[in-house]
Amino acid sequence: MAKNTVDMRIPSNRVSDIRRYCHAELDGLYGAPEVESMSRMLFEAFLGWDTITLLLNNGSTINQSDLLRFHWAVEDLKRFRPIQHVIGYTEFCGCRIEVSPDVLIPRPETAQLVEFALSRFASCCDALSSPKVLDLCTGSGCIAIALAKAMPKADVCGCDISDKALDIARRNAVQNHVSVHFDNVDVSDSKGLLSYYYGKRFDLILSNPPYVMEKERAEMHRNVLDYDPALALFVSDDNPLLFYRVIGLFAANNLSPKGLLMLEVNEHLAADTVALMRDFGFGGEVIVDFRGKERFVICHRL
Repeated sequence: MAKNTVDMRIPSNRVSDIRRYCHAELDGLYGAPEVESMSRMLFEAFLGWDTITLLLNNGSTINQSDLLRFHWAVEDLKRFRPIQHVIGYTEFCGCRIEVSPDVLIPRPETAQLVEFALSRFASCCDALSSPKVLDLCTGSGCIAIALAKAMPKADVCGCDISDKALDIARRNAVQNHVSVHFDNVDVSDSKGLLSYYYGKRFDLILSNPPYVMEKERAEMHRNVLDYDPALALFVSDDNPLLFYRVIGLFAANNLSPKGLLMLEVNEHLAADTVALMRDFGFGGEVIVDFRGKERFVICHRL
């Protein structure tokens, strides 16, 4: 049925009825607390209302055009389309990041990586007139953009193999009023990566590369499998540290003597990643995420 002839089941265009409809349709799929959060995100995205404004307007009505947007949003959410794709963006470390099926939706764990980078790198950043930062496998650009916003003196670059992802990353940089240079580079290709950045030194190298093994697909939620790009998620079971091997070799050649290498990793492979980085002359420290999983490896030259 065409969207302009849809027979909506939302009982009215009153805000309170729309909120009740969201819970009636979605609580069984997501649980009431998450549905309440998603409902508030929809009101903010569609009407520009924050939580207080929403509560003050609970008895108000909205127009038919906006009502249709809520209807189709609920239908999308019933198909497990991520709420971030429904509204077109997510909030990440104080930045609004555009997302689509061409990029990974930034995760809370990755926000922790940015927090660790800022806390560990702060003293180095203060000592350098223009610290050089590189985000490998940048995707939406969320890491690079958040760091550029927090460290205005830094010279920040990001790279990715996907042209579509880089288009989004560039728009995100503009929308967040930061300067980040994005390049099309295949991080799985050691010769290409080394050649592209030949002679360049970086004070901070970060990466959240593909690290989910194919055998882990069965453990993943449908809203990830159906909507996030497989290219940015999965590695083969027989070579799960492919990207980290390339990154380790690259950092051995391109990281400044007192620089830091910071990685998001597969929780089952953190110790293996540390051992691999030792082969390239780095000492590694494993840090757990807010869920208690071994999610990050921070490296420095031995």
